[in-house]
Amino acid sequence: MYPCKLALAALCVSQAFISLKAAEPVPEVKLTPLADRVRVEIGGQLFTEYIYGDGATRLYCYPIIALDGTPVTRNFPMKKVEGEDTDHPWHRSLMFAHSSVNGVDFWNEGHGDKGKSPSAKGNTVQDQVVETSSGPIGILRTHDRWVAPDGKLICTDDGTIRFHASLEARMIDFEVTLHAQPDEPLVMGDNKDGTMAIRLAQWMTMPHKSQGGGASITGESNDVASVNSKSAGHIVNSAGIRDNGAWGKRADWCDYYAEHDGRTYGVAIFDHPENIRHPTWWQVRDYGLFGANPFGQHDFENLKDQPHIGDYTIPAGGSLTLRYRFYFHNGDEQAAKIAEHYAEYAAEK
Repeated sequence: MYPCKLALAALCVSQAFISLKAAEPVPEVKLTPLADRVRVEIGGQLFTEYIYGDGATRLYCYPIIALDGTPVTRNFPMKKVEGEDTDHPWHRSLMFAHSSVNGVDFWNEGHGDKGKSPSAKGNTVQDQVVETSSGPIGILRTHDRWVAPDGKLICTDDGTIRFHASLEARMIDFEVTLHAQPDEPLVMGDNKDGTMAIRLAQWMTMPHKSQGGGASITGESNDVASVNSKSAGHIVNSAGIRDNGAWGKRADWCDYYAEHDGRTYGVAIFDHPENIRHPTWWQVRDYGLFGANPFGQHDFENLKDQPHIGDYTIPAGGSLTLRYRFYFHNGDEQAAKIAEHYAEYAAEK
């Protein structure tokens, strides 16, 4: 009888633990509108800020803070930190942008990507914060204008950003609907520079050329010969392709992770199965640029004789909706069960 009583007691303790764990509250998300941004807190701690009024040419989220308070995106150009790469100053933390929209570049700045992307550089302008709401899921709705350098309105968008968390991860669900003008089609041009993207912290990158990997705002290369060997990041996608091999490949999701101060942190991006051209191509670089881009086929597949094969035209008065999830986690893609979490996301309507 005694062993049976022990077994029964153990079972009761186990069930109580499971019930207690199931009852643990989902962290509360609080959105606070400020003069030029919306502050996002989870469980009373800063997660990110959606910034729209600091004079930048893009709308972006910065910083991005992991569960334990560790920032996971690059600080530059918002602030300079010793040891950080300073290439591509238009890579502002987390943003939605593209380098060819009706012949205007909304990704690069100045003379960036000179000769490859349009010379006309546009601005994405916050028109209205439509809604901010707090709760288990924080919701931010915006209306934005994409404006050419001569002041012409190229298109508008309606964005919905949802911020939420579990006990294991933090998430940003980004949904954007692009609207063509009533009298003109909107052509999302075939170019590798885009689209739903994040620039990761220095320590999360793979070994790469220090202070380089691309151009400055003048369009000139700032590569140097030394290799940043302190970086220990890895890339893997849903097809199992790893590291530099993942660039330009199509996949349901892609994950970038690295060990830092004794712990492993990761950032995964999920491409929703209802997006056009799913599974998407991935613009993912050893120096920490990481993005999903459905409009860069000729670059990604090296189709130099078909430079417009990846163009996508939204008819005049029409629209296009794209959906993505950023999943900020601990551990590598196996420990974080990225494939399982992607399946859950893909099942959402």
